[in-house]
Amino acid sequence: MIGWLDRILGRVTMYGLVVISLGILQLVALVVSAFGTFGFGPLELVASSLVLVAASYLANRLAGLIVRIQPQTTSAIITGQLLSFIFWPTLDPAGLGILAVAAVVATATKYLIAVRGRHLLNPAAAGAFLTALIPWPVASTFVVWWPGTTILLPFVTIAALAILFRTRKLWLGLVFVLVATLTWGITFLRGAGIDAGPDDFVQGVSFAILGYPTIFLAGFMLSEPLTLPPRRWQQVLEAILVGILFGLPFVVFGLFSSSPQFALLVGNLLAFFFGQHRGIRLRFLGKSQLAPTSWEFEFEALRPVHFTPGQFMELTLPHRGTDSRGWRRVFSIASAPGDGSRVRFGVRLPERSSSFKKALLGLEPGTTLSATSVGGDFVLPRDDSPVLLVAGGIGITPYVSQLEDRAEHAADGEPVRDVALVYAISTPDDLAYAKRLAKTGCSSVTVVCATRPTGLPKAWRWLESTRLTGEQLLEAVPDARERHAYLSGTPAMVTALKRALHRAGVHRIHTDVFVGY
Repeated sequence: MIGWLDRILGRVTMYGLVVISLGILQLVALVVSAFGTFGFGPLELVASSLVLVAASYLANRLAGLIVRIQPQTTSAIITGQLLSFIFWPTLDPAGLGILAVAAVVATATKYLIAVRGRHLLNPAAAGAFLTALIPWPVASTFVVWWPGTTILLPFVTIAALAILFRTRKLWLGLVFVLVATLTWGITFLRGAGIDAGPDDFVQGVSFAILGYPTIFLAGFMLSEPLTLPPRRWQQVLEAILVGILFGLPFVVFGLFSSSPQFALLVGNLLAFFFGQHRGIRLRFLGKSQLAPTSWEFEFEALRPVHFTPGQFMELTLPHRGTDSRGWRRVFSIASAPGDGSRVRFGVRLPERSSSFKKALLGLEPGTTLSATSVGGDFVLPRDDSPVLLVAGGIGITPYVSQLEDRAEHAADGEPVRDVALVYAISTPDDLAYAKRLAKTGCSSVTVVCATRPTGLPKAWRWLESTRLTGEQLLEAVPDARERHAYLSGTPAMVTALKRALHRAGVHRIHTDVFVGY
């Protein structure tokens, strides 16, 4: 089931999935509004949505011309779509004008509220918050978050689950929803005073789910990668903070009161505190072929980039003829942090590659790219406990970073971690990074392939197999139960091996799934 969902949802980028999901919700709302359920009709919804998306798109294009960058069209469309669910739809010309201003304000925050080129706030939340502070002469448009209704709940929930599953953030949405509903339950208890009882708590929880945009915000806005901290525990902390503010009524100096957008913006500030404090710029140095279908791309960071071995970076590469995969792509970093300002990525490039990968392959040395974020929890334990690293194909890339970092620390006299590496490939030619891995002094390496690769280091083992199974993995590493296990590869491989390791009593399992490759 998990593999099937990965294959379906992996056909489009995460940003494409958000656009599609919001579009489906808009269509559902359009049909439902025809029955007078929301208090506005289809024309109001269509007019408001068109104004918001158009204003966001045009403002984004204009901002791109001003700052001389090629703006992200998908990002602008998402901002307009989100605002169409935050503001009350209208046909009033003055109200439509306010909506246009809100879209422009939201777009402007991406460029004006930034620190050293680092994106800071969720644009839709910032646009809604700032627009609500303006004393408009008309009151035909309000920030109401109207998706928080019972009739839309099933559709919003399915869409939110799809996005959270696609981004591997189901746990993030669950933490936020639990904290937000509990906070609303406590708020209703406090509001009932001395007569408070269990019914008041239940009423608060019910309101959070059925009458407030809790699920919508969890799936479509809290999970936005650009405004999340890099590590899981930090993301959990943000979800808790936003969940508490989400259900806690308050007024600040009489200027504004608690709202979903304010709660999310506070969470964005916390994320900025934990994350990269400046934009990332990379100068392309060159590429080298690792295997018939994989290449390594080397960049020079124009400013220091801080990361932990095993983490990933999201690259942005505007190019002509962009397909549905878009301009952004996440790659595991294949270089150690101590490698100066050099950053390397190992990339699989099949014959039918996306437009992004084709553009990456055609880069000229000296070309400058931007990266939006660094993050991920696929990192080794803080202590020196033994680990099992299992890679499928290009899934070897995070381990290259980890093992080279291990070798550097060992050269400095630090304790050497016991590492068992199992590397599964389809053909002998797919054996990437063999020379660099050999130099790391990894204590145990098993290569799984139907044919024995030539030139294997003497200490490496070869396991003849067309596909790595759980039984073979446990045979290759009999003491797997005593190790932290790391799995990196396709969803099908990772899911099967994780299940096998669980059955064998291995409980400390970390996964890094390559979706959509």
